[in-house]
Amino acid sequence: MTNPNDEPTLHGLSDIRRYFYRNETPTFFISATNFNLIGIDEWVRSFRFINYIDCFDGEHPSVFVPSEAPHRPFTSIEDINNYLLEHKEVVDYLKTRLGEGRGRAVFLFFDETTEALCKELGLDVCFPPAKLRTMVDDKIETTRIGNRAGIASVPNVLTKVDSYKHLRETTKALGEQLVLQTAFGDSGHTTFFVSNEEEYQRHEAEILEAPEVKVMKRIRCRGAAQEACVTRHGTIVGPLMTELVGFPSLTPYKGGWCGNEVLADSFTQDVRDQARAMTIAFGNELKELGYRGYFELDFLRDLDTDTLYLGEVNPRITGASAMTNLAAFAHADAPLFLFHLLEFSGVPFELDVDEINERWSDPSNIDGWGQLVMKHTGDVAEIVTGAPRSGVYRLMPDGTAEFIRVQTHRRTVEREDEGFFLRITKPGDWLYEGADLGILITPGRLMTDEFELNDRARRWIDAIHGCYVSHVPEGPHAIASPVAEVGNFKML
Repeated sequence: MTNPNDEPTLHGLSDIRRYFYRNETPTFFISATNFNLIGIDEWVRSFRFINYIDCFDGEHPSVFVPSEAPHRPFTSIEDINNYLLEHKEVVDYLKTRLGEGRGRAVFLFFDETTEALCKELGLDVCFPPAKLRTMVDDKIETTRIGNRAGIASVPNVLTKVDSYKHLRETTKALGEQLVLQTAFGDSGHTTFFVSNEEEYQRHEAEILEAPEVKVMKRIRCRGAAQEACVTRHGTIVGPLMTELVGFPSLTPYKGGWCGNEVLADSFTQDVRDQARAMTIAFGNELKELGYRGYFELDFLRDLDTDTLYLGEVNPRITGASAMTNLAAFAHADAPLFLFHLLEFSGVPFELDVDEINERWSDPSNIDGWGQLVMKHTGDVAEIVTGAPRSGVYRLMPDGTAEFIRVQTHRRTVEREDEGFFLRITKPGDWLYEGADLGILITPGRLMTDEFELNDRARRWIDAIHGCYVSHVPEGPHAIASPVAEVGNFKML
């Protein structure tokens, strides 16, 4: 993107913050919900959310949700975004906001169809091309990028699997217990644990269908995540976060992501420094590929050897972005996402990336917060008749959650018995296995030192679930397929 207005060079954080405070280019986050970039509208003037789900019942001043229109069943976030961009009410809304000028669009996921629609509507997509993002998102390619950057993955073999016998012959050096991953997938859907032929046969069709599979040695590990942004001046790195994975009270998916913690003492300084160096190296390799902007790395820490391995990359904003962009260091300097938007603004800027990374890695700049991403874990489809509002709640002594006030993000939450809840499933929606209920963000720890949910987290989960009322419908609606209507796919 060029600099059509010949804007002066921005020097440092003060200039950058002022630039976005005065921003006049309409900028839109188009997605199922506004969760991933929640709060950014307070940093960027003329920033609006165009969403399919109204998490705030019309009370959020920066959210636009069109009325429901006929559409094909959604199978992905890309489908939702393309539906929105073709919706007459959205087209009219964009025309009003854009006038005779152009705007910017940001997405969680998008494809070539999305890019074409944006071009027609006068929107510049503020991300690398979909084709490049898809290539980077390939778990097999991620491993190769990491190898080129000098970042080790868990001992692995990249291979086309023809049979169980072939699998064993090809991966003898990895031991009996294996973890197989196909190129794409989320929340553990395409990660298979295989220690014998019976376990292999459960997933044989998916394994054989894949052109190439990543086969890893199974290790005892804990997950961690780190968001970053590739800029022309280097890669800016956010805090290292723990990951909540596979808790049955939060997700029905073994290995499924279900939350994060940002805590100063979750990792030693050595581990944080190692992860930061790996993330910068990976960002530099992405830059060589022509990629710039936001990305997130998942790490696996071997509990037996204390080795930190590359897990996978998400070339986008993620479900952890709200934690990164609302952190204390972000309010002291600027949210990580602002540097992403700056890369695509066409405005020249100077920035001391090393200084920012050093400051953001200081434990004194990391405040303690956690988030619980709650899915419906039952396997019976039900219709919701009552659901909690988005806003601030207090955890009461009797184990219930009491609504305190309307709020658009966690800003006014100060105590560990309070939390901000963003509702996704509302009255009239279906509850089905894997459906997203909502996200709770609260100060303090959610896990023990043994990486189990602590008592406070369990009480919060029970309290929020207790706010939902649902029933199994009778009559003709009882045989309707809720998954066909709303899509059983990752919303965050």
